[in-house]
Amino acid sequence: MLLSLPIERIPMFHVKHSLRRLLLLSLVVLVSGCVATEVNPVSGNKRAVGYTWEQELELGKQADQQIIAQYGLYDNEALAAYVTRIGEEVLAQSDLRKPGLDPKFRIPFTFRVLDSPVVNAFALPGGYVYVTRGLLAHLENEAQLAMVLGHEIGHVAARHASQRAATQQIAQLGLIGGAIAGQVFLGGNAAENILGLGGQAAQLLFLSYSRDNERESDRLGVAYAAKAGYAAGEGAAFFESLKRLSEQHGQSIPSWQSTHPDPGEREVTIQRLAAEWAQRPDIAMTQVNAEPYLRQIDGIVLGENPRQGLVRDGVFYHPDLKFRFPVPAGWNVSNQPQQVVMAEPNGQAYMVLTLAQEPSADAAASAFAAQQGLTNVERSAARPHGLPAQVVSASAQLQNGQAVRLLNYFIDYDRHVYSILGLTTVDGYPTHRGTFLRTMDGFAPLTDPAILAIQPTRLRVVPAGTTAPFRTFVPARLPEGFSAEDLAILNQVRLDEPIEQGTLLKLPAD
Repeated sequence: MLLSLPIERIPMFHVKHSLRRLLLLSLVVLVSGCVATEVNPVSGNKRAVGYTWEQELELGKQADQQIIAQYGLYDNEALAAYVTRIGEEVLAQSDLRKPGLDPKFRIPFTFRVLDSPVVNAFALPGGYVYVTRGLLAHLENEAQLAMVLGHEIGHVAARHASQRAATQQIAQLGLIGGAIAGQVFLGGNAAENILGLGGQAAQLLFLSYSRDNERESDRLGVAYAAKAGYAAGEGAAFFESLKRLSEQHGQSIPSWQSTHPDPGEREVTIQRLAAEWAQRPDIAMTQVNAEPYLRQIDGIVLGENPRQGLVRDGVFYHPDLKFRFPVPAGWNVSNQPQQVVMAEPNGQAYMVLTLAQEPSADAAASAFAAQQGLTNVERSAARPHGLPAQVVSASAQLQNGQAVRLLNYFIDYDRHVYSILGLTTVDGYPTHRGTFLRTMDGFAPLTDPAILAIQPTRLRVVPAGTTAPFRTFVPARLPEGFSAEDLAILNQVRLDEPIEQGTLLKLPAD
């Protein structure tokens, strides 16, 4: 994994998933690692691995769909095709395409652009490489993109995930499903962990990459990009941006990534490695391609996309799906592609909104009530804001043996069936039931024309009209959540740095 830094608040995404697995939320799915010895495509030597190559392919294929559900794909086919083209150029120079390699390693790769403002890139075993729109917005040219993609290809080629699985005797790939690792459900840290699901599912994949793994991928990324003809040293400027992002948010690399080298160290290392490759007479590292790259990302969404959900003055709004509901005061909200999670600050209760799979509220309530493991099931009808709904309350026992109480509203609205599930301990139910009901009964059609018309902030690429410090090009009115320093980092410049007339700048659209 390259590096992940949040540049906005928790991203707000569209809701499109059923909640059939909520009772299993506390179950951590772990795949035992059976140590084997297989060839490493990078070194050509045999090394201990946690999976066979064939198992890696299957794990990646399964996890890919969960990653898509977790983040969502960015809706821009031209940009996706562009990233794939650069990725294939770099892949062609990788150890997975070198002559004489066992044909089984010559697997096809899939390159995806995820709909997330988080600055991140990562890879799955089996040839799946992901970059976020947040990362793409922070790159300046094709050479930087090539180095990033080369780094992730390097993780796959060197079989880092499988190596770490062999070391730890346990594979962490099963954690993608959204389970909470090592926590007692509804314990003191539950709210924090539930809210972290949107950003941590992929991060957990390679949580245990060592510094040596990351350094090897940096080395491979530079090598692959250089051999593809790109000025790989450009990647150093991007790591400088990552360092500035860390400082901007008052933090160093997140604690879960303590195994990652410092961005400043990597900046120096990449410059050194690129300089070494530049000395080779058979390597022409000439491609930077800033303008073609910037033209490709012109119009990309910056930060959160409010069309996919936003919280304002204690109310959650979804302009695309045209609904709203009140959020309990003080509760934390995380909007993910699969669900909207609302967590009580002390982790003693939470609510989750999803789309049910059944064709009606009545059918969804029947399916829920019929699940094994539910006791004390009661069912009734309701009409929140005149919408037909079914209510099911029940008791259940979680995988860890803890007894809980459930209250589930199923609401028919605009050709969808919405499920709002409230869950807490048996003892906490009398306290939280009223809070559950206020949110559930508050679900209503969204009619506010201002909210319905809200649009995301998009990046526009424009030439500088004069030679002046960058700060003179910063708009007087910035979108919510953006600062002048944010825009300087986005452009990989300093606020007082002189900008030559005609230089292409990335600014928020008016």
